[in-house]
Amino acid sequence: MNYRQEFGRILRFGITGTLSTLVHYGAYLLALRWVNATLAYTAGYGVGLCLNYALTTFFTFKKQPSKRNAMGFVGSHIVNYLLEIGVLNALIWLGTDERLAGILTLIVVVPINFLILRLVFVGRRNP
Repeated sequence: MNYRQEFGRILRFGITGTLSTLVHYGAYLLALRWVNATLAYTAGYGVGLCLNYALTTFFTFKKQPSKRNAMGFVGSHIVNYLLEIGVLNALIWLGTDERLAGILTLIVVVPINFLILRLVFVGRRNP
């Protein structure tokens, strides 16, 4: 394994994730003014997803867009979204404030998402 290359991917993933998360969370907070937490989170997720695909493709994994990576990205994010909604609602059910639950959900799910996306963009090999 090329640890330097993998470290670079993780660092770029962190930058991409931070930017996408800020957009996602900002949209979530804005939408919370008008809709419930699940709908607000979904709206924020959709906005962040568009930015995230572009940054993940070009910056994090330095690939070109393709049907394969777009489908893998969307598929991974369907799994990711369902996991996030489950964690979000579990935290709210446990009494966590909706605003804090959004952040805690991201903290739990982000590392899982990196591993899924690494498989989509890099595969099991170690380039």
